[in-house]
Amino acid sequence: MIRHFIPLGVCSFLAQISLVAAMAAINNMIRKYGAMDEIFGQEQHAQIPMAVVSIVMKFFQIVISVVIGMAAGCIPIVGYNIGAGRKDRARQLFICLLTAETVVGIVTLLIAEFLPGQLIQIFGAANESHYYTEFAVKAFRVYLCLLPLACINKATFIYLQSLGEALLSTMLSMVREVVFGVGFALLLPLFLGLDGVLWSVPVSDALTFVISAIAIIHTCRKLR
Repeated sequence: MIRHFIPLGVCSFLAQISLVAAMAAINNMIRKYGAMDEIFGQEQHAQIPMAVVSIVMKFFQIVISVVIGMAAGCIPIVGYNIGAGRKDRARQLFICLLTAETVVGIVTLLIAEFLPGQLIQIFGAANESHYYTEFAVKAFRVYLCLLPLACINKATFIYLQSLGEALLSTMLSMVREVVFGVGFALLLPLFLGLDGVLWSVPVSDALTFVISAIAIIHTCRKLR
């Protein structure tokens, strides 16, 4: 019995550890290339990039927490219907989940793209310098520009886990966070500087979505 459920727990564990690795890489690159920037290399502005990216990450984590909650709520329903031989219901639930996650991603994307100034004020940065505000607006709009894809990716990982596809779910999570997340956080700044760190997130989400789309199609066919 342990042999059956341990891989599912290990899947969640590795997903969280790989996320930590990606965030560590981003923070280190922000600190490194922020010090090399013409503005943020100055002592009085040195803390701006790290502070701003921390705020953006917090907002991102709030959204992803909603996404994870919705997907995790499907796990017992999927298990019940698969056990009852009702793959059609599990497939319908998968489609509903992806639709709902897409809506969440689009709504939060619109907020991040059109109301970045208000978001900054929520986190207590209303009276900061214009350098802070300009970088924060850019960070929100770039870092979160493919947020719907990030929501779909995370929902796919968790749904695959609920089907017992622990290996596939783990591989997708590791590819997103370690291969793409860490890789592009280290690579893109070489060409784009500080902006490259921000772009590493949407680029990772876009490439991961290509793989997730294949997994989604495969899963829907499997449940047909």
